Amino acid sequence: SRAQQDGERWASALQRAQREALEREATRGAEQARQQELIRDMKARLLELLREKDALWQKTEGIDTPMPSPSPHDAGLCARCHKDFRLLSRRYNCRLCQSKVCHACSVDVGKQGRCCLFCYQQRHPQPT
Repeated sequence: SRAQQDGERWASALQRAQREALEREATRGAEQARQQELIRDMKARLLELLREKDALWQKTEGIDTPMPSPSPHDAGLCARCHKDFRLLSRRYNCRLCQSKVCHACSVDVGKQGRCCLFCYQQRHPQPT
């Protein structure tokens, strides 16, 4: 009968749609797994590069040390804010007083390099 044929056609169309949906889901799952693996690899490489950068900065810091710091500072802490120097916070030598300061506590003075905020304010007093 006509109704039975329509029912069979709908049932086969439904089965085909379900099969296609399952195939799409499997493909999406495999793609997500590949993307997660790529993200994991990228994070590992980023950490590798950060460690290399840190090692290079540690080496270059010793290249131009003009004079020892007049007052001994903990090499692992910023002389101004006492922030811990870690993987992502670079340590700068003030070009004037030689204290070790973080990026936030230093000012770029062009070709001379960086100096701490205290020395910068001493050299460049704010008009009142």
